[in-house]
Amino acid sequence: MSLLRLGLCITGVYAMFLLWAIAQERLSVPFQSIDGQSTHKFKSALFIGTCQSFLSSLSAISYIYMRGKPGSSFSSLLGLDVPTPVQSNGSSKANGSSNTKVFINGHSQESRQGHPPSTDGLSYRKRLLLSYLQCSSFIALAAPFGFAALSYITYPTMVLGKSCKLVPVMLMNFLLYRRKFAPHKYLVVALVTTGISVFMFFGNEKPSKATSNKTSDGAQSPYLQLIGIAYLLVNLILDGAVNSTQDEIFSKYKVSGQQMMFWINAFCTVLTTALGMLPLPHIPVLHPSSSAQSEFSSALEFIKSHPSVVVPLVQFSLTGALGQLFIFETLQHFGSLTLVTITLTRKMFTMILSVVVYNHKLTIGQWLGAAIVFAGISIEAFVKRKDVHAKQVVLEKEKAKIKSL
Repeated sequence: MSLLRLGLCITGVYAMFLLWAIAQERLSVPFQSIDGQSTHKFKSALFIGTCQSFLSSLSAISYIYMRGKPGSSFSSLLGLDVPTPVQSNGSSKANGSSNTKVFINGHSQESRQGHPPSTDGLSYRKRLLLSYLQCSSFIALAAPFGFAALSYITYPTMVLGKSCKLVPVMLMNFLLYRRKFAPHKYLVVALVTTGISVFMFFGNEKPSKATSNKTSDGAQSPYLQLIGIAYLLVNLILDGAVNSTQDEIFSKYKVSGQQMMFWINAFCTVLTTALGMLPLPHIPVLHPSSSAQSEFSSALEFIKSHPSVVVPLVQFSLTGALGQLFIFETLQHFGSLTLVTITLTRKMFTMILSVVVYNHKLTIGQWLGAAIVFAGISIEAFVKRKDVHAKQVVLEKEKAKIKSL
């Protein structure tokens, strides 16, 4: 049964995110107008993000209700239960504190010495929801920069760059939460940075058919490539802030992945809808509409005049929402190590699929750069595998000692 479940999870992650990647790249190139006279790009990253986050929040809440325990309260299902002390060993320590276990949304946790968890329900929920809102704000800001980068760099470059999340995650963890890392992670960062540099140095392909900002030999100018890399870096830094904040939420509140998925996507939907409906002036990247009208109005007008955008838009939103469910299912039943392995290979196949489907031309130097990047990521996966195996060995030894007693 577990082997069948693993096969379904792998198939789901691969199928959903490979289709998602094809749709994402299709959304970055021009669409033909309904009269067949001209082609234009769909520029509303906010509208795309709203569609995906709305479907993702619906998928998450449906999953939570289907897999939730019968009789669970609404707040418990959504991960808003307040920590409640349930047991004390009765022994006091020098500072007057005792070992107390609490249960947070079904997860047991020991209170910190001398600092028992707060039972102020309003304060607890407020801090948790504000943390979710912080994540959602980072995501809402990151998406337009990633979308804009595709006007200046090719999709394989974007995939390779997005494979290097470890770099901004480490940076933002250090800047925001002062965390330190194992020495091998710095080797991984060095390899990833070198690989990206090699890939970009040997690249000479323009990002899309509609990009006219290129040199006389048809290659994308270095200046415009730098703009694309700058947008990608902003996207990665914001992604790093999202991941580090998610780590902080998991460590403090012990919520499930599906609960986090629901709240973050729900807040994203609210934020992007509010921004998309405001009649803002033209703001580069964030609000590309040329006139002082809402971005959603511009997006709906574009869909009416370019109906061919509907299929990739639905494909992008639906596969992204379902793909997240397969990711959390894998994480829940098989752990982060299996998920890292699946994600790593999926990104490799995503880049290869993009090259095949959209006929990208990669030089030997670019393939070398990609190999260096994936070698660095593989080191991270290998070290994590060893750490997990060592912990399992220690756990088995402890169980054996208990049985002998």
